[in-house]
Amino acid sequence: MQDLAYCAVFAALIIVFAFVSIPVGAAGVPIVLQNAIVILAGLILGPKRGLLATALFLAIGLLGIPVLAGGRSTLSAMAGPTIGYMVGYLFAAFVAGAIAYRAGKGASAVITLAIAALSGLAIQYILGSVGLMLRADMAFGPALAVNGPFIIPDLIKMAAAVAIASGVHKAFPDLRKRA
Repeated sequence: MQDLAYCAVFAALIIVFAFVSIPVGAAGVPIVLQNAIVILAGLILGPKRGLLATALFLAIGLLGIPVLAGGRSTLSAMAGPTIGYMVGYLFAAFVAGAIAYRAGKGASAVITLAIAALSGLAIQYILGSVGLMLRADMAFGPALAVNGPFIIPDLIKMAAAVAIASGVHKAFPDLRKRA
């Protein structure tokens, strides 16, 4: 029952942070915190619960409820070029969690969490680029380059996610044992 509560709370956080956005020039794609919260779910909850929290958020969006930036639902975004990023969210949460839950203690834990966060981010970029290739008829290079303006803000978000996850795991060491 506790696992269900963790997943529900993180699904809600992922949804809420979609609406915290910073417009980026004429590109029309805002910088959102949602992608970082997906990775944070994996870092804190581990691979299975992080994946389930992310799947729950996406499933809620399939009901037509606005869960994405700009007030879009997953259902409305499925036909668009951002489908790869949504699929990437699932894999990013799982992989980040799988790596994070191998972390030791102390400085090595922070390094492992950073590797986990960056791996999740790379997955989001790669699968997002594949989605752009399929839905926007782009070649892989230009599709990957679309992520360029988001790299520095995303690295800042990943640093914050690592700091938060590290603090949570220090405060709640039994959290990993329950995964």
